[in-house]
Amino acid sequence: MATTYGPDTRDDDRPGTGLGDRTAERHFFPAWLRAPVEARTWREFAYLLLSLPIGVVLFAFAVTMTSLSAGLLITFLGIPVLAFGLTVCRGFGAVERARARGLLKLYVPAPAPVRGRTGGLMSWVGAVLKSGVSWRHLLYAVLHLPWAVFAFSVSLTFWAWGWAALTYPLWHWVFPTHVGASGIQLYGDAGHQVYLDSSLDLAATSAIGLGVVLISPWIIRGLASVDRLMVAGLLSPSKLATRVTELESDRGVVVDTAAADLRRIERDLHDGAQARLVALAMDLGLAKEKLTDDPEAAARMVDEAHGEVKVALQELRDLARGIHPAVLTDRGLDAALSAIASRCTVPVNVEVDLASRPAQAIEGIAYFTVSELLQNVSKHAHATRASVDVWRTADRLMLQVTDDGRGGAGLTSGSGLAGLTERLDAVDGILLVESPVGGPTRITAELPWRG
Repeated sequence: MATTYGPDTRDDDRPGTGLGDRTAERHFFPAWLRAPVEARTWREFAYLLLSLPIGVVLFAFAVTMTSLSAGLLITFLGIPVLAFGLTVCRGFGAVERARARGLLKLYVPAPAPVRGRTGGLMSWVGAVLKSGVSWRHLLYAVLHLPWAVFAFSVSLTFWAWGWAALTYPLWHWVFPTHVGASGIQLYGDAGHQVYLDSSLDLAATSAIGLGVVLISPWIIRGLASVDRLMVAGLLSPSKLATRVTELESDRGVVVDTAAADLRRIERDLHDGAQARLVALAMDLGLAKEKLTDDPEAAARMVDEAHGEVKVALQELRDLARGIHPAVLTDRGLDAALSAIASRCTVPVNVEVDLASRPAQAIEGIAYFTVSELLQNVSKHAHATRASVDVWRTADRLMLQVTDDGRGGAGLTSGSGLAGLTERLDAVDGILLVESPVGGPTRITAELPWRG
């Protein structure tokens, strides 16, 4: 499921940064004139034509298997027969999703396969019968045929009649040559017949056909839209199953991120403050031994140890700030982001427009997101200035970091931005990157607002 996000509504002069923003393709002819010959119209028309024979097969199989299983319910065979029928309907559903993907450009994910708890036959039968997705596939097989008959008849009638009438002047010669009539008979009785044979009749028929040809694509698209709804509504995974899959993926990202953070903290403690404290203990031990024999050397060693203590304390402060800065807890995002900006290698303008504070978890993610983006500005952007904007829109916390650097940032696999995207996705957040080569770079992050 894709959600389209528009540009920043606070700055009307900025180009859009949304996922769905793109420059509209320009055409010489208007859409209503292009529609009859566009590939989309022909694909959808082919889909509607194929729906009838496929719908007949699906309907016949679904009704046959359902009736057979109902008749065999007096014996135990009815239950596995019904489960088999539901499973085959799921297979037909895979074919229909592929057909919709190829002709309607509708991408519907496949539902999760049915698995029994024990792996046995009866466990599998029970899982199939309890699967709502299986019953929705059966419902699709039953409901699709009457709609397919209607869509086939309407689309083919309009399409064939329109093109036939439009091209009537080209094949009008068939009637006097092979049929023995002067043209298409419009009316006839025992003593009077009306034929479309004059030049005016041919022009009027062709004009009416042109109107039908121009209308037909929109009728076909409307009929195909109903098929899209049926495929998306009946052949897709349930919302609960989709959400469970997303949460399982997000949980894996969160676990991996937490493990990486723990390893980083352990490495920083081991290589930094811990090593300094060990060296400090050794220096103080040596100073203690020299205290009576060489007081001046002992004093120098104590002075050096004092400097090491200061460095170790600074490293511990930096490490604590990397875990969760105290200024964020005490004073909120405005002060915390200003502190980050002061450490950036380029001037950074920070604007935070929040009437209240979000939840601590969201606030922390927002802080570290801006921190990582500003680190990228310092290391890679070659910028002369940057800005950070934070505001709330409805139930979303919006962050935007811009710089006037060289651009070219992307979400390539293994990059810092890709990892940041995964972290935001774990809390239903989104990262949008607009960074053309040559700059400027604008990166917008959206987080759910949880007060």
